[in-house]
Amino acid sequence: MKQKEEKTNVMRILDREKVPYTAHFYEGAGGPEGDREYGLHVAQAMGQDAARVFKTLAARGASGGVYVYEVPVAESLDLKKAARAVGEKSVELLPLAQLNAVTGYVRGGCSPVGMKKQYPVVFDASAAELDRVYISAGRIGAQVEVSAPELLALLRAQTADITAR
Repeated sequence: MKQKEEKTNVMRILDREKVPYTAHFYEGAGGPEGDREYGLHVAQAMGQDAARVFKTLAARGASGGVYVYEVPVAESLDLKKAARAVGEKSVELLPLAQLNAVTGYVRGGCSPVGMKKQYPVVFDASAAELDRVYISAGRIGAQVEVSAPELLALLRAQTADITAR
């Protein structure tokens, strides 16, 4: 674990909105491996249950709208369920080349808090059963632990069964 780091934009937004959080820092190990492996590395590096650590995925619907999905790091997004959750015919994950332009974040450091625009956010239904969740603090190597109900309220997020099981 790294020592105290400077605040990220995500942390500043949570402070401004008076949403308590605990910052966690870890050695970032982004790389060519898949999202699942990277997310599991993050959970392991922080000593946390992977079911509480959520990864942020951005997708574009058939209508052209952008949607943000939060799924546990050990799970995969089911695109059909994801589309149904937002009333779209279909959704496709944003190409990596578009991620920064659309969200303001890079792969491995994407957070539902503080994107360039407030896109609709859908958390996997499992988040509603948790008291606290971990999400990216907006850069590789930083996570925030936050109350699940408070985070869902801040983001005006909905929950739905969106993982491939």
